[in-house]
Amino acid sequence: MGRGGVISADDPKWIEPFSGLTESQFARLVALVRRRGGDVQRGRPWRLPLEDRVSLVATYWRTNLTLRQVAPLFGVSKSAVDRILDHLTPLLAISPARRRRKEAVHIVDGTLVPARDRSIAASSKSYRYPTDLQVVIDANSRLVVAIGLPLPGSRNDCRAFTESGVDRACHGVPTIADGGYQGTGLLIPHRKRRGQTHLSPQQEADNAVHRRARARVEHALSRLKNWKILRDCRLKGNGVHQAMLGIARLHNLALTG
Repeated sequence: MGRGGVISADDPKWIEPFSGLTESQFARLVALVRRRGGDVQRGRPWRLPLEDRVSLVATYWRTNLTLRQVAPLFGVSKSAVDRILDHLTPLLAISPARRRRKEAVHIVDGTLVPARDRSIAASSKSYRYPTDLQVVIDANSRLVVAIGLPLPGSRNDCRAFTESGVDRACHGVPTIADGGYQGTGLLIPHRKRRGQTHLSPQQEADNAVHRRARARVEHALSRLKNWKILRDCRLKGNGVHQAMLGIARLHNLALTG
């Protein structure tokens, strides 16, 4: 291990397994967090350098260990882990795009995250108590553009799209979605109308192209869920959303190389 037998970003071998980033990508992430105020001291001095604090947050998300389990891995107390998470999690979140490319196309889909906070979760056929998170990606770069506020998993995608606030990221941008978003004005697959027994060959071809494009958001959701905290989330309220925004930042950094 690193210093004193605990995990440390000083040893590059710990960076990729817990952050999903190369050493240079991790350095860019730390530089971003520093610019956002990651080294600001409030109250007691930080025991860990910023690099190790960023690594701690990534490790917590990657493994979904409890705070008591993460603390000895970095040689700090449980209260110190809690303090680090509170300070750094908002600084790791993705930022809304300042400018959109004229040719931009988005893809949106919802994903269910098992959550223990019943205020943002509801009983579902898929999971016992999931929360719904709407995710928007750029169809060309596959980068995550926006993530909506968590909603009870019983919401249908039409309602979740607007109630989560993610619709604002899609305003004025052609956005691809599945058939569950009917009535939202998004680009959904052709459906058979009343009395129609078959889709036309052109409609079938359009739907095939649509499915291939939509698969990109499904792949992105799959990669995001490599972070085990999204498989059984113990965070409460806004914590789920903040973790998802931070994981999206790590996902985007890994894609951009």
